[in-house]
Amino acid sequence: MKRFWASALRYIRFTDKLMLLLCLLVSGISVLCLYSIVHSGIGPKLGAYERNVIVQIGAIGMGMFCAVCLSLLDYHVLAKLWKFYVPLALFLVGLTFFYGVQVDETIDDKAWLTLPFGMTFQPAELMKICFILSLAYHLSKIKGGINRPANMILLCLHGAFPVLLVHLQGDDGTALIFLFIFVTVVFLAGVSWKYLLPAAGCAAIAVPIVWQYVFSEDQRKRFLSVYFSAYADPVGSDYQQRLSRISIGSGQMTGKGLFQKDYWYVPKMHNDFIFSFIGQALGFIGALAVVGLLLAICIRSIHTAVTALDPLGAYICYGFFAMIFFQCALNIGMCLSVLPVIGVTLPLLSYGGSSVLITYLGMGLVLSVWTHRRKALFYD
Repeated sequence: MKRFWASALRYIRFTDKLMLLLCLLVSGISVLCLYSIVHSGIGPKLGAYERNVIVQIGAIGMGMFCAVCLSLLDYHVLAKLWKFYVPLALFLVGLTFFYGVQVDETIDDKAWLTLPFGMTFQPAELMKICFILSLAYHLSKIKGGINRPANMILLCLHGAFPVLLVHLQGDDGTALIFLFIFVTVVFLAGVSWKYLLPAAGCAAIAVPIVWQYVFSEDQRKRFLSVYFSAYADPVGSDYQQRLSRISIGSGQMTGKGLFQKDYWYVPKMHNDFIFSFIGQALGFIGALAVVGLLLAICIRSIHTAVTALDPLGAYICYGFFAMIFFQCALNIGMCLSVLPVIGVTLPLLSYGGSSVLITYLGMGLVLSVWTHRRKALFYD
């Protein structure tokens, strides 16, 4: 028992306590908000019940446990094991094409697998962590040769595969996160402008093609509703975002408070649109504080990357930063009607066991990079 407590104290001494505290604070706010939604009586209309709160607490506890365990493992070893977990993640995503289920009748894509006890799991979430690790390992292996044409082609194939796979699955929001992770990590790894400028030109050319042949009619309506008021559909594609704007505005500066009864109804308010509830319950000041906490997690990830022992550790932290930052940007932009509805959760805040657990796993990787700067953690 003494050895256990000694190891625990040594871990607390050398781990990134600030990162742990930030994630726990955000998770605590999530539980309070979810319980407030259920307590208000509006929860059942949203499909949110006390069971959701219990699941969220369970996911946070399991995620924290897994994050601590993962942080004790050497990230170099984890990266080298990509031949095991990458095929597993791809296999699980592939299963959704045959056995996937919808978690809600309003969601078209069958991106979840059924688990025992009525639970579900989204394999694409697991693939985010596998992608961050495998991409970081790929970049660390080619070292300074990132700008060689052959290496660049292989890197692009590495990035394109999960993006296209998840797009075919029907989850364009998650596919976009994969794309942002790839672009961010490769850019910070030192890719030359001779690749970036032509890539930007190709992206500009691809926009009308994607608009016409890739986007569905519903997706086009969402874009038009956000950026062209003449196309706004107040009872259709713009309905959810219009209610979200009203909800956030109703909170004014200090909010209505938690555990009240007069909250505005917003579809998916416990999930993708939880920021609309934060805005009306905690007000502008509370919403700004939540954004500040999420931004602090991103900054801490960058700090860990800058102080990492080697490029592999830095690339892992950059990947986690990109995942959190762009999910936050897309989700909050969606709730504020700055961006169209795209179906991306707000990290650690939105209800969802898969999302919470995988975010904590990503944090565990960052903690592994942090703790393995000090060999004293593993020796008496």
